[in-house]
Amino acid sequence: MKQFSKIALYLSGLAVVLLGAGLFTSTDTLWQPAAVALAVCLAIGMGAIPSLKGYQYTTWIIAAVVAGMIYPSAFTKWGDFDLRNKWLILVIIQTVMFGMGIHMSVRDFAGLATTGKGVIIGLLCHFSVMPLMGLLLTKIFDFDPEIAAGIILIGSCSSGLASNVMVYLAKANLVLSVIVTAMATLVAPFLTPLLMKLLAGTLIEVHFVDMMMEIIKIIIVPIGAALLHDYLKNATPASWQKIWFIFGGCLVWLLALPLGTWAFFKETITSTPLLQSLEILGFFAGAFVVGVLYHLLTLRFPKLDSLMPYFSMFGIIYFTTVTTAAGRENLMKVGFLLFICSVIHNAAGYFFGYWLSRLFGLDVNSSRTVAFEVGLQNGGMASGLAGSMGKLGTVGLPATVFSPWMNISGSILANYWRKRQKNDEHA
Repeated sequence: MKQFSKIALYLSGLAVVLLGAGLFTSTDTLWQPAAVALAVCLAIGMGAIPSLKGYQYTTWIIAAVVAGMIYPSAFTKWGDFDLRNKWLILVIIQTVMFGMGIHMSVRDFAGLATTGKGVIIGLLCHFSVMPLMGLLLTKIFDFDPEIAAGIILIGSCSSGLASNVMVYLAKANLVLSVIVTAMATLVAPFLTPLLMKLLAGTLIEVHFVDMMMEIIKIIIVPIGAALLHDYLKNATPASWQKIWFIFGGCLVWLLALPLGTWAFFKETITSTPLLQSLEILGFFAGAFVVGVLYHLLTLRFPKLDSLMPYFSMFGIIYFTTVTTAAGRENLMKVGFLLFICSVIHNAAGYFFGYWLSRLFGLDVNSSRTVAFEVGLQNGGMASGLAGSMGKLGTVGLPATVFSPWMNISGSILANYWRKRQKNDEHA
């Protein structure tokens, strides 16, 4: 694999020459494929450079943006099939979240009692600093309403698992990081729609219950399936009997829905909240079935867990490419300003997350942890919600720009703090 990365690195040199020649002669058919080839070769070639290997994932995201910008028509529709299809985006986002959830554990919640203060500070900072900073940036920069709403949206989302990785690299308080991420994920179905209603309600139409249901589908359902897989690793024979009973009930429910049950519900139930609740019940039934089947699959293929992050990575690259292609015209107009916003927004999260934590009495390592939890948002969640609204190319655009920068800045800050590591007693 390393040899393949080296070959890709050499090929990137050839791509640079072709790119330069194409730009010099204004030959679109030369420089455009050369630009995409350069981005892809660099993304692969990063694996051959130990000091840059940690940025390989970010380079793939940049390659996705380049491909979406240069060949937008290739990533919006294939024939009559719309690559931005709401259900396709939902399934891909759920796969991404399931892959991330594999690295979560039921035991992660066990340390809540000992880290309560840090968790409360982390959650308060995350769901206040970032959405308010997003709102401030929309007042400073003159964005179209839907793009402005997208900035507030990514600020209102929960922290992603990338924060756990950065905290681990920085040798900060990993236990606190995992619990804050888990708790932020659990409260997001309520807080994210509430913040969007309050802060972005004048920019786009926000349906509180609809958004809450979408977040449950996007985040809670796939992570619930992943946690079920984790639980089954140590389940007793008695527990398995109950699991199989529930599994059978869920399977019957899922099979009944397309055979007329759902059509019956839609015709006879006039209450929208009740119909939405039945829909969510179906999703949870599906999550239970997937969790059990996936666990059984890992017993046959033990390395499957280690492969799931690659599925998540593919999913993120997919919706990054599609979002870029869908919003290409908007990116051409405001891409640079969005990047400036991402830098300011991200830096504010690190700054206020750290210093507010210190102000409230947390030690240095815990404050660094909160800084990452506040500064790093779940871009996948923002893209998924934008896709569910049918506004991937506008509301989803800020997430496409913010996510790569968050990975770059997080890696830089993590490595810097790792070198300046201090023990709690020296704080």
